[in-house]
Amino acid sequence: MTTSSPAPRDGTVLQVCPLPASLESALAAHHRTVRLPEPADAAAYLREHGDEVVAAVTRARTGVTHDLMDALPRLGAIVNFGVGYETTDVPRARARGIQVSNTPDVLTDCVADLAVGALIDVMRRLSAADRYVRRGDWVPGGFPLTTRVSGKRVGILGLGRIGRAIARRLEGFDVGLSYHSRTAVTDVPYSYADSPHALAAGADVLVVAAAGGAGTRDLVSAEVLEALGPRGYLVNVARGSVIDEPALVAALVKGGIAGAALDVFVDEPRVPPALLELDTVVLLPHIASGTHETREAMGELAFRNLHRFMTEGTLVTPVPEPPTA
Repeated sequence: MTTSSPAPRDGTVLQVCPLPASLESALAAHHRTVRLPEPADAAAYLREHGDEVVAAVTRARTGVTHDLMDALPRLGAIVNFGVGYETTDVPRARARGIQVSNTPDVLTDCVADLAVGALIDVMRRLSAADRYVRRGDWVPGGFPLTTRVSGKRVGILGLGRIGRAIARRLEGFDVGLSYHSRTAVTDVPYSYADSPHALAAGADVLVVAAAGGAGTRDLVSAEVLEALGPRGYLVNVARGSVIDEPALVAALVKGGIAGAALDVFVDEPRVPPALLELDTVVLLPHIASGTHETREAMGELAFRNLHRFMTEGTLVTPVPEPPTA
C-alpha cells in the first residue's frame, strides 16, 4: 500500500506587505505573484481574485488577518518572513487546513548579539555617554559612575533558541544565569525560576526573550518589575506585548527600576513619549535581526518555504505545534 504525498499547488501567490527586494524578486521570478493592493482597492481585488490565491507571504509584524484569511478560500500556506507569527491566528489557520511557516534559527545569532550589546549599553550607559560628549558636557569627573556588567545575576525570560544563545554569550562575562520558561529543561547548567516574579527577584538584569502572542501578554507585570527593583535593569528583544508597557514606563520614570534597553514596543513605531526624555533608557527601532546577512538568510528561508509548498505541498520550517500542558 502506498501513501500519497501532498500535491504541488497551482495558483497565485499573494504578497501581503512590502518584503526585502531580493525576496520580492525571487517570488516574481518563480511564481505568479501579486502584491495585495492598498486598502482602498484590496476589497475589490479579493472579491474578483481571492479564489485564485493558494499561498500568502507576509511579515511577522503584519501576519494574515481573519478577514484576509476568509477572503482566500483556496489558501493553503501562510509564509512568514520573520520568526514571530503572533499576528496570524495559527490555530484558526490549522483548523482550515492552512500550513504556516516562519524563519527560525537564521536570526538567532544577531538577536542574541544585540541583546548582549543592549545590556552592556544600558548598564554602562554608553548611549548616554555618547550624547554627553556630543553635547560638549565633558568635564573631568563629570559623567556619573555606571554599573558593572561582569559578575552580575542575569535572568532570561524564555529559554528558546534565542534565550540560549544569549545565555551562551553571557557566560563569558562570568554572570550568574537563571531562567524561566514554560517548563524546566535538563540540558543547561542555569538555575530555573518557577515564575517570572521569582526570576526577577533573583536577578540584577532581566532579559526578555519569550515569544509574543496572547499567552505571554503582560508576562512582565508591574509586580515583576517591582521584584526586579530600583537597582535592576530590563532588556527586551522579544515583543513589546510581553511587558506591561504602562507599568514599565511608570517604573522607569519613578526609579522603580534602574534602566531598560528596549528594541520592541507595543504600538510600533510609536514609543511612549515619557521614555524619550530618560537617559536611563536605550531605545532601538526593532533592529535585533537588522543585519544584511540575517535579512538575506531570512528571505532565502522564506522563499524556500514558499517554493516547497508550491512544488511539493509542504514547508521547510513549519511553525511547531504548541506544547501540551
